[in-house]
Amino acid sequence: MEKTRVERIAISGSVIRLDQFLKWAGLASTGGHAKELIQSGYVLVNGEIETQRGRKLKSGDKVEVENVEGIVYEVTEDAEYAP
Repeated sequence: MEKTRVERIAISGSVIRLDQFLKWAGLASTGGHAKELIQSGYVLVNGEIETQRGRKLKSGDKVEVENVEGIVYEVTEDAEYAP
C-alpha cells in the first residue's frame, strides 16, 4: 500500500487561484499547462474534481494532480512568500 505524503506550499495572502497555485507549486510549467490539467479533470481540490481554473484556494485546501501520485499539496499562508 502506497503512503500519501503532504507537501505544504506557502502562499502570500489568504487566497490564490487554482491555476496560479499549480504553477507556484511546480505542478504546471505554464498557465496554459495549468489550464489543460484543470479542464481535463486531472486536478482534485479537497478530494473532488475541479474544472474551474479560477477556483480560489484558501489555507487548508488540499490539491492533488492525477499524474503526481502519492502527494497531496496543502495550501498554507506565509507572509514571506508570494506567488
